[in-house]
Amino acid sequence: MAAQIALARRESPHKGQQHLGLAKILPTELPHTLAAFTGGHITEWRAMLIGRETGCLSLADRRAVDEALAADPERLAEMGDREVVGEARKLAYRLDPGSLVERRRRAESDRAVTIRPAPDTMTYLTGLLPVAQGVAVFAALSRAADSARASGDPRGRGQIMADTLVERVTGQRSAEGVPLRVNLVISDDVLFGADGHAHIEGYGPVPGDLARDLAARTRQKWLRRLYASPDTGELVAMESRSRTFPKGLGELIDLRDQTCRTPWCDAPIRHHDHVRAVENGGETSAANGQGLCEACNHAKQAPGWTARPRPGPTHTVETRTRTGHSYRSQAPPARQPDIYWPLEIAC
Repeated sequence: MAAQIALARRESPHKGQQHLGLAKILPTELPHTLAAFTGGHITEWRAMLIGRETGCLSLADRRAVDEALAADPERLAEMGDREVVGEARKLAYRLDPGSLVERRRRAESDRAVTIRPAPDTMTYLTGLLPVAQGVAVFAALSRAADSARASGDPRGRGQIMADTLVERVTGQRSAEGVPLRVNLVISDDVLFGADGHAHIEGYGPVPGDLARDLAARTRQKWLRRLYASPDTGELVAMESRSRTFPKGLGELIDLRDQTCRTPWCDAPIRHHDHVRAVENGGETSAANGQGLCEACNHAKQAPGWTARPRPGPTHTVETRTRTGHSYRSQAPPARQPDIYWPLEIAC
């Protein structure tokens, strides 16, 4: 159901799960928050924050926080997001401090490192850490920056901290010389100076000038020829008789699809999925393969869901939910298609 809500709202499956969870608890567990929301006093996001901060409480304590915080919608409307979160936490800790301690312990198991694009071909590398570890990492980078600046380093403090992070994580002496494999998909004409863009796996499209700069300054290069259709830009298919996708074919699907193929889901690819299931005659091929995140692959297996590849010049997948709604997704072009102009000669 959460996946269907996400598709209907044209949002990611994670957002769909959040909306479903909020819809389930508002009528029965947070009635005052629901009244403030339906009355236009608070936004959907603010209602989500109240639900999130009271999620660890018992039903009775949750209703008590809801009454204390949202019984007066006019007062709630004057509070900002941070103020709402802070007040909800104080009330929750006053009622049941043990639940918040247990919640903190569970949260530490969710520590992770994520990456997402930033404006101007930059990227956000985010570490979700326990507070003590996060503060220690930041303090170590700050000390390194202060020491370098005191020694006359002309770089800015933030630049030194960023470069030090790269050097210490990768083990290199310089942040500019990281000999790790980065999949850069670029056409030959863009590589040799034509206007256009390239694609970096795990990030997305980048301008051609940046792609050429990366190719020029990288000390160790491995070239892999990926043939694309001149009309559509789609990568040429590969076939396999294996039940699972071999490594090479899996990498081709990763480079072709770039992110999860479910519409409006930008999550990284985690599974190589048969569009048409093997038990229904589906082949292990690029034409019948797609890259999905783990959540979308599991949602696709729910009763009443079907998927099939659609014929056409680009790789297209049609997914139908149990409610009968259909959604199509097309693989993004790996290169810019060439444009051919007809030439007329008058004799």
